[in-house]
Amino acid sequence: MHQPSSPRSHHARAAVRVTVTTLLTVVLAATGVLAAGVGPATASDAVTSADSTAAAYRTLGNADRCVPIRPEVGFYAAGRIGSEELRTPNSRCTTISVSHIRDLANPADRCQSFALGFWPLVDGSLTYTEPVTACGRDRTVLARNVPDNARYIVLYAVDYIEPAVQRVEFRVWH
Repeated sequence: MHQPSSPRSHHARAAVRVTVTTLLTVVLAATGVLAAGVGPATASDAVTSADSTAAAYRTLGNADRCVPIRPEVGFYAAGRIGSEELRTPNSRCTTISVSHIRDLANPADRCQSFALGFWPLVDGSLTYTEPVTACGRDRTVLARNVPDNARYIVLYAVDYIEPAVQRVEFRVWH
């Protein structure tokens, strides 16, 4: 159940979000991922994110039109794993969801916090959705009203880095 945020916790999360955004931008720039398609954002480039309450919304209506993929790992930075760059296909699917979540080192762990980062850059950074906790085999929507050919990455929060950085297997439906 959603608990109301205090102004202090809201500011702390905002500071963490800015720090993570900055670190991810530096990592993406260093790996050359940001070089392609860099340009000014326009109002028509906006993508509607999952509800900021971070509640897990299930895919409804267009679920059968979305296709699954298993993205490759792109990078680790600031406690998050980022996928390779992905692009939504030309289809009637207008959501991006995740499902079939499983920690490879601990298969009983089937929940993870996910977010998306979208191009184009706005003030030098990707546009990020609010984190959403997704569990198990069910599809959990991370973004709605996503246009065809939208470029994005999937990020998940890492629960541990020792003895190795946590690796989570999941499907992306887009």
